[in-house]
Amino acid sequence: MIIIDSPSHNAHFNIASEEYLLKRFPEDDILLFYINAPSIIIGKFQNTLAEINLDYVNSNDIKVVRRLSGGGAVYHDLGNLNFSFHTKASDKDFSDFETFTNPVVKLLNKLDVPAKLEGRNDLLVDGKKFSGNAKTIKLKKMIQHGTILINSDMSVLADALKVNPLKFIDKAVKSNRARVVNLIEYLPSHTTTESFKKLFIEEITTSNDKIELYTFDKADIVAIEKLVVEKYGTWDWNFGSSPDYNFKKANKFSAGFVEVHLEVHKGLIQKAKIFGDFFASNQIEELENQLLGLKHDQESLNKLFTSIDIKSYFGNVTVEEILNVFN
Repeated sequence: MIIIDSPSHNAHFNIASEEYLLKRFPEDDILLFYINAPSIIIGKFQNTLAEINLDYVNSNDIKVVRRLSGGGAVYHDLGNLNFSFHTKASDKDFSDFETFTNPVVKLLNKLDVPAKLEGRNDLLVDGKKFSGNAKTIKLKKMIQHGTILINSDMSVLADALKVNPLKFIDKAVKSNRARVVNLIEYLPSHTTTESFKKLFIEEITTSNDKIELYTFDKADIVAIEKLVVEKYGTWDWNFGSSPDYNFKKANKFSAGFVEVHLEVHKGLIQKAKIFGDFFASNQIEELENQLLGLKHDQESLNKLFTSIDIKSYFGNVTVEEILNVFN
């Protein structure tokens, strides 16, 4: 087994590295470790905007990245350790989550932490979740990856993944907001993601005859960063790949009440209807038509709204106020 410790805390880089390694080591078993700076990792089949608190995410510089595997959205920060097993798809049962979570459970049990696998893919202690796991098959390799909450900022986790359920109507996979816990409550107070990672590697080493430690070289890093530019750092992958959804939001301003209805396909606005009791000199249908084909994201909407006389459509409002009702 090849063990790789990512040198980066960039979530775009680390999620991209999982796909890169499929081609870099097509025949080998791999265990990749990475620790991300604040970020939200979205399941492949989820509607990104329906899973995150976009205003909070933007204001706190939290990266949003879509992964290759299904399942729900998770929050990562420097208090969260991520592990990713890669193996030949034919060698393992796709529904078996126990094989690659067992080393975590075994290690924690040795440390007197009563951890166990419960349900399909979650690791719990005292009925509270500290690790979620997901998997996928690509290029004849199976990836099973998981999180381990060591000392994550739970207040940020809650705020970043808090979204208004009335804003979106879609058929995407929804995240299950289970009760979560940091393992620092059960481990010695000096435990960090780095120290726990070392224990994890020692545990894997004792149960495997052949272990090779590998460090990304310059060519690896260049290739992974290229994949970030082309895919994992793009709006098209992280937001535009979301399933179709209907968006609805309303707000009251000094100029009146404004209600927005959007139909969005692959991240692009296909239909737009704006209702309210505001007064305007221009026909609102003109603005609705300008919205068609536009990305449903803050940057694109802001560019449109600042390029037109927004008051001619809504009366005495600011661009910021109107932008808020569209996000």
